[in-house]
Amino acid sequence: MSNAPFLIIGLGNPGPEYSQTRHNAGFWFVDLLAGSADRFTVQKKLHALQYRTQLSAQDCLLLKPQTFMNLSGQAVRAAVDWYKLSAEQIAARMLVVHDELDLPPGTVRLKQGGGHGGNNGLRDIERHLGSRDYLRLRIGVGHPGQAHQVSGYLTSGRPSAEDQQAIAQAMLSARDVLPMVLSGDLAQAMNKLHTSPDTKA
Repeated sequence: MSNAPFLIIGLGNPGPEYSQTRHNAGFWFVDLLAGSADRFTVQKKLHALQYRTQLSAQDCLLLKPQTFMNLSGQAVRAAVDWYKLSAEQIAARMLVVHDELDLPPGTVRLKQGGGHGGNNGLRDIERHLGSRDYLRLRIGVGHPGQAHQVSGYLTSGRPSAEDQQAIAQAMLSARDVLPMVLSGDLAQAMNKLHTSPDTKA
């Protein structure tokens, strides 16, 4: 579909009990882009909350899947099918935003394609799309240190005030390079984002 919006999909878990947990970093970012979480409305056919807006003169659809993280692919597949996106359009015009255990708070990275890295949301998207070729924005939330601590670390409790501040600053840096992402200048976006003093590891 030639008039399809640029899809920006934040991953997370629905419900107030998860709203401030690290696994919802993707939701936090699309809320930042929307200006308020209150602007999102239910879109049942996409299994998501949505907000359509203009960003840098580009028509964008912000989505927050309501299927829980492990089933994120259901909402992504529904959006791809609804807008009849080709594989080439998925690769160039869909950005999935998610928390990243392997990056410390305050670090954010943009990448094209790649594996799921243990993220169950990305794993399910890959299963539904049959492809890994789409843009990802990885928001660092840090690692608790032990594998058995990961689940609770991501879905229970909130980051410390220091970590929250670092994550918020990193998201602002990511927002600043979004115009380059939307225009297709990924190399420039990556160069600026990955060398920013605020987002270094």
